Order: sequence, then structure tokens, then C-alpha cells
Amino acid sequence: MNAPLMPLPPPGPADRLRRRLWRLVWALTCRFTPVPLLGWRRAVLRLFGARIGAGAWIYPSARIWAPWNLTLERDARIGPGAEVYNVAPVVIGAGAVVSQDACLCTASHDFDRPGFALTTAAITLGEGCWVAAGAFVGPGVSIGARAVALARAVVVRDLPPGVVAGGNPARILRMRGRARLVRGIAAE
Repeated sequence: MNAPLMPLPPPGPADRLRRRLWRLVWALTCRFTPVPLLGWRRAVLRLFGARIGAGAWIYPSARIWAPWNLTLERDARIGPGAEVYNVAPVVIGAGAVVSQDACLCTASHDFDRPGFALTTAAITLGEGCWVAAGAFVGPGVSIGARAVALARAVVVRDLPPGVVAGGNPARILRMRGRARLVRGIAAE
């Protein structure tokens, strides 16, 4: 079940300063590093509070809003141009992949209230799941182990383990793997 969106007070001066320092350090020390320099980028992220597992890949062009709200388990990957807008925590499970230009967005606005208060909810990606190129994962979404969000999918509801989902909004198309059926649709 999707996590409820929680109201968030405006950021204070210390938070804004910490985010500015983070953006500056990433831009100067990581943004233009060669792709194989993974250990360096993992170290810089850890310095800012990220929990990074062994073998995790973070591409230099990835954009991470708040590393202190990031958990990247072993062998997980954040691809080129991917955006992790993690105002709330983001957990990316072991072996999970966030492909190029995908967006994980933990925040929105309460458009039913005056002032459009910022709301947040955590995102969890299960072990071995794949968020394909250009896909969007909204606040409070959990994607189960080995599930796939196809390219350009807009995932605003939880996906159970092992499913393949696509479209806007994303809907379950089939189970991942061969010779399985979902709602009468045969897998390849």
C-alpha cells in the first residue's frame, strides 16, 4: 500500500546550506569524473550520510537531492541522468537498477490546501527490480522484488514483486519471466 503523504515544514537555513554544500561538492568532485571511478563517488556520498553497499554504481551525471536520505544496497545502480529527488528516504534494494533519465520523486504538494504545502513519502525499490529509462516513480511507492517499470512508465501505485508494468499511469501488463499469465495475457 502506498505510504501516506506527510506535510513537511519549509526547510530552515541549516538545511538549505547543507544542500548547497552537497551540490557544490558533487559538482566539483564527482560530476565530471570518469564512469569507472565508482569508489570515489561512493565515498563522497557516504561522507554526506548515504548508506552505500559494496559494488553499487552511481553514474557521475546522476542527480541526488539529499544523500543523507539515500540507501543504495549492494550492486544497485543509479544510471546516467537519473534523478533521485529524495526529500524523504529512498531505499534501492540489492541489484536494483534505476536506468538513465528515470526519476524517483518523494515529494509533491497538497494542491487542495492554500499555500500548496510540501508533502513527502518514502520510496522503496525491491531487490533486483528495474526502473527503466525515463520512468517516473512517485511519492510513497514501493516496487517489489524483480518487478519492472518499463520505459516512460509513470508509477504512482505500489507494484507487487515480479510484475512488468508500463504506461501512464502504469498498469500491470504481465509477470516477469516466461510462460506466465496475468489477466489472460501471455508472456513472451
